[in-house]
Amino acid sequence: MSGAQQPEDINGPPMTDDPVDPVTGDAAGHVDEAGVAETPAAPGPDLAPEDVAGEPGAEGSAPDPAQDELTLTRMELAERTSDLQRLQAEFVNYKRRVERDRDLIRENATYAALTPIIEVLDTIDRARESAQHQGQELEAGFKAVAEQLERTVERLGLTKFGTAGDAFDPSLHEALSHLGEDPEVEVTTCKVIAKAGYRIGDRVVRAAQVLVADPPQ
Repeated sequence: MSGAQQPEDINGPPMTDDPVDPVTGDAAGHVDEAGVAETPAAPGPDLAPEDVAGEPGAEGSAPDPAQDELTLTRMELAERTSDLQRLQAEFVNYKRRVERDRDLIRENATYAALTPIIEVLDTIDRARESAQHQGQELEAGFKAVAEQLERTVERLGLTKFGTAGDAFDPSLHEALSHLGEDPEVEVTTCKVIAKAGYRIGDRVVRAAQVLVADPPQ
């Protein structure tokens, strides 16, 4: 009969207890034995080709040999520059020490050579003072030799000091005697110079030997 109803398909979609998405009609998730629904993982965002190239293991991430060689060259250059600067500083310090030692050796040599001549200069001073007390001058020949010797030692750096009226300085003067108080002085003063003092630069070769007077109390 053409108007007979077709039997329903008994092999239709199986019945399930999973909730069905009302839009797609698919199961929303699977429920495990503990009764917890498992939600399907959401698909990740699409990646651009440049993003894939930057990931570890992707092509193009290998180190650039030229860049590594340039970095190594710069490190070696910095190390050599530091070594050169250190050597230059050591050389400058060495040069200064040599110059300082040379000056000290020259000064010590001058000191050793001129110290014995001081006694000769003392003799010249006494002869000159004796002649002045007698109202005379040194003989022409002796005077010429004395003046030449004084000029020579002065040119070599030996300087004479000590004059009557100088304030007493224990670093420059040796007090042989005190003459008592003198109302004309305000500080302890060198009144008589027994022997002149000599120095080379700032180094005292011999202190001036003097007689001093003290100010009134």
